[in-house]
Amino acid sequence: MINTKMVNLKVPSMISKHVADNIKEYIIISLIFIVGVFLGVIYINNMQSAQKENVSQYLENYISQGKANGEITTNEALKNSIKDNILLAIGLWFAGTTIIGIPIVFGIILFRGFCLGYAISSCTYTMGLEKGLAFITVSIILQNILFIPAILALGVSGIKLYKSIIKDRRKENIKVEVLRHTVFSFIMLIVLIISAIIKTNISGSLLENLIKYF
Repeated sequence: MINTKMVNLKVPSMISKHVADNIKEYIIISLIFIVGVFLGVIYINNMQSAQKENVSQYLENYISQGKANGEITTNEALKNSIKDNILLAIGLWFAGTTIIGIPIVFGIILFRGFCLGYAISSCTYTMGLEKGLAFITVSIILQNILFIPAILALGVSGIKLYKSIIKDRRKENIKVEVLRHTVFSFIMLIVLIISAIIKTNISGSLLENLIKYF
C-alpha cells in the first residue's frame, strides 16, 4: 500500500526543491507576469470615461443576469473553461519546445498578467473597493491560486528546456529534455483542469450567493 504520509511529505519537498533549483527562472517569469498585471491596471486607469462606462455596464449586466437566473455554474461553462486551459497548456508546451518560441512564452505570461490586472481594476472601478474586493476574492482569486503557479511553472519549464538545448545540442539530450518538459506540462495541465473546476463549481457557487447582496 502507498504510504499517504510519505506522499504528503514528499510532494511539498519536491515542489520546494523544484522552485529552489529554478529560482532565477521563476523570478524572471514572475516579474513578466507582474508587469502584465500593472499594465492591465494602468490600461483601465487611462481609459476614457466612455470606455470605462462600457466595462462597468458589462459587469453590471453580468451581475443582473446572475441575480435573474440564480445559476452561474453550468456544464457548458465548465467545458469551455477546461477547453481554454487545455489550449493554454498546449500553447505554452509547444512554444517551450522550440528555441524561437520562448518570446511567445513570455508574451503569453505577460498577457495573462494583463488580463488579471484588467479584471481586478475593472471590478474595483465598477463596484467600489469593498464590493470589488469581495467579488475579486470569490470570482478571481480562488481559481488563480492554482492557475497562476501552473502557468508560471509551464513558462519556467520552457526556459529550462531552452537552456538545456543550448548547452547540449546532442539528440539524446534533446529527446530527454523534451520528454521531461512534456511530462511536467501534462502535470501542470491537470492542475489547470482542477483550476477550471474550482472556477466553475466552487467560485461559481459562491458567486451565486454573493451577487444577491450587490
